[in-house]
Amino acid sequence: MIPVALTIAGSDSGGGAGIQADLKTFSALGVYGASVITALTAQNTERVSAIHDVPPDFVTAQIDAVYSDLTVAATKIGMLSVPATIEAVAAGLARYKVENVVLDPVMVAASGDALLRPEAVDTLKRLLIPRALLVTPNLGEAAALTGRPPARDEAEMRHQGEAILALGVRAVLVKGGHSKGEEAVDILVDRGGVRRYVAARIATRNTHGTGCTLSAAIAAGLAHGRPLGDAVAAAKDYVTKAIAAADTLKVGHGHGPVHHFHEWWRG
Repeated sequence: MIPVALTIAGSDSGGGAGIQADLKTFSALGVYGASVITALTAQNTERVSAIHDVPPDFVTAQIDAVYSDLTVAATKIGMLSVPATIEAVAAGLARYKVENVVLDPVMVAASGDALLRPEAVDTLKRLLIPRALLVTPNLGEAAALTGRPPARDEAEMRHQGEAILALGVRAVLVKGGHSKGEEAVDILVDRGGVRRYVAARIATRNTHGTGCTLSAAIAAGLAHGRPLGDAVAAAKDYVTKAIAAADTLKVGHGHGPVHHFHEWWRG
């Protein structure tokens, strides 16, 4: 039986991030993907021009439809732009006793447009982070969650990861993709210690959907039954290869998407 993963996130009309990126990732990694759409975005590789939040009661209806029927092995959560949506999702996770939750605290699109309203950050910290197995903030998101400046080195990444860990989550992956240097280093912090994941930094502007893809790939690994550390390692490898192949797609005029199907589509 094929493992099932659920993505609870916003839709990207340009196809590079959000629900679309998550479902592509699940498919590429041998997982059946289901979805709960929390928001619709009018978005392309250059900008987000509009956001329409799905009413919370309809988010709840989607959650009930999926969890009442499908055996979901892992859940990835992405864009939740308003407090009422966060409350609906948290209630659904509690109602179905959901485990293996990977939370990507999406706050800003690759174009720089805001995707999470400031008043929603506290709700995210109080209601959703404590229900997650893993939270995957980038440097800017980790800073927003901790009230500190963006981390300048691995020591500060670790300290911010530990501060987020104190909110009740079981593990935190602080992503260093927006830092400088020849290597892209991610730091996994849990109550057992710290683990580094390192990949060569790839020179490309086509990185749209990278964070969504990484968290979805981790969820796919968990759905396959991998331990968390192994799921993160496999996801890091997959995303690095997807970024390396991104320039072959030539999609859009801005920050193009990563290549989710790099193993199958040959130029």
